[in-house]
Amino acid sequence: MNSVEEGDLIVRREGAAGVIRLNRPKAINAMTLEMSEGIDAALDRFETDPDVALIILEGAGERGLCAGGDIRGLWESSREGGDLGARFWRQEYVMNARIAKYPKPYVAFMDGLVMGGGVGLSGHASHRVATDRTKLAMPEVGLGFFPDVGGTWLLSRSPGEIGTYFGLTGQTMNGPDAIHARFADAVVPAAKWPELREALTNAGRDATAADITRLIDGFATGETAGPVAAKEPLIDALFGFDRMEDIFAALKRDGSEFALATLKTLNEKSPRGMVVTLKLLRLARTASSLEECLVREYRAALEVFRSDDFREGVRAAVIDKDRNPVWSPPRIEDVTPEMLAPYLAGIGADELKFN
Repeated sequence: MNSVEEGDLIVRREGAAGVIRLNRPKAINAMTLEMSEGIDAALDRFETDPDVALIILEGAGERGLCAGGDIRGLWESSREGGDLGARFWRQEYVMNARIAKYPKPYVAFMDGLVMGGGVGLSGHASHRVATDRTKLAMPEVGLGFFPDVGGTWLLSRSPGEIGTYFGLTGQTMNGPDAIHARFADAVVPAAKWPELREALTNAGRDATAADITRLIDGFATGETAGPVAAKEPLIDALFGFDRMEDIFAALKRDGSEFALATLKTLNEKSPRGMVVTLKLLRLARTASSLEECLVREYRAALEVFRSDDFREGVRAAVIDKDRNPVWSPPRIEDVTPEMLAPYLAGIGADELKFN
């Protein structure tokens, strides 16, 4: 067993597996810039190691794989006019694209909370293992942000309007719904993970992607749809619009318990964040690649980083925890095309580029 102990990140080889363990359990393994750079370095090392047949990504502790990026650090940098957002997201998004194209099987163990940046680390993997404890979400609109880390690519490829619903509401998917939404590939009970993990590490250096799939399927429950999937016809009817005003109108018209609960949820989100999110999701539908979406997300993220809504959303949710953000503007109707334009504009020499 070869290992590199690096505090917030543990990187080591176990048998045929290159193991990457996020190691900030008290913060539900929230990812810092340094951790992201460490993961990249580990992927470099494992890609060229002939004894490594596959990657295993996991999180330390019982609470989850990863609760997202280190939002507090980004908030502090945004308040000070710093550049952490530009550096962090550039590193993270390029890594997201790399994971999607990684030449060896990449197994993400999506136990517990998997949110935001945690989805970026796992949702683009070749083998995505959810569990009976998975709580996956892209809740960024509640922070004045939008589903990034390739989230617009993934959500726009969910069936019907399921992705639009999850992206705008930030609601949580369980394991089966994560499969239905195309964010995961199999549900394996968490209690069976140690046994599956051992089988993966013993897979042998010549194990193929198909071999890994067969191993995982041998432990999987076979579930493919959860409670949200059952509401898909209604969600399709309510979220099949390109303007937030029309989605709100449809929810009010429908008046069902689900529609009213959804309306209440949306009314708590950043109006600007919802408009930006819906626009990015619709553009992503015609995108030819994950990279195309990430370039667009990077432009929008830099604009978010400069915005009052981001600072206010993080303040209300993470800093002061009063859950009472004051959004600017406060209503959907007040988000103008002129406000939206900077989130979509090219940024010249600063555009995101891939190796």
